[in-house]
Amino acid sequence: MNGRLFKIAGCSGAGKDTLIAKFLEKNPGVERSISVTTRQPRRGEKDGADYFFTSKDEFKKSADSGEFLEWAEFCGNFYGTKKSIVQKALEKGRDLILKIEVQGAKQIKEKMPEAKSIFIMPPSLKVLEERLRNRHTDSEEDVLKRLKAAEAEIEAGRKFDYTIINDTIENALEKLQNIFDKK
Repeated sequence: MNGRLFKIAGCSGAGKDTLIAKFLEKNPGVERSISVTTRQPRRGEKDGADYFFTSKDEFKKSADSGEFLEWAEFCGNFYGTKKSIVQKALEKGRDLILKIEVQGAKQIKEKMPEAKSIFIMPPSLKVLEERLRNRHTDSEEDVLKRLKAAEAEIEAGRKFDYTIINDTIENALEKLQNIFDKK
């Protein structure tokens, strides 16, 4: 039996990482795919655990050779999901979470329409801005880019199978669990 694929996307600062981490603590049978990115690691991030960090040249070589199931450019950096990681998990019968950009979710929908898409929404743009500023990981320029991108991402998120408003981690976690529990 093959596993199920769940695509989780949302604006920067919507709380995707926190939500996924809490969900995986409660659901050890679910795996999280690790994406490849060209952005610099943030404080505390580890190569091979949070992302596979690479150069733009190496990323482009991988993209050109067809290694990615999906990839996208976001705020000047590339992000992608290796096909081999997804195939391996699903063939083992493991459910898999992909944390991806909205552009990547659209690419996967074309290739794997059975994959469920979940959009994590902030309670408001004001709360989103507070979250981005309070995490102290991005420059002012990057915060403004992420806020501008959020408007388009939220619009694209309306086409997802499910939307979760991350007002509190407890509420969002319960809603995510309910989605996964549907067979």
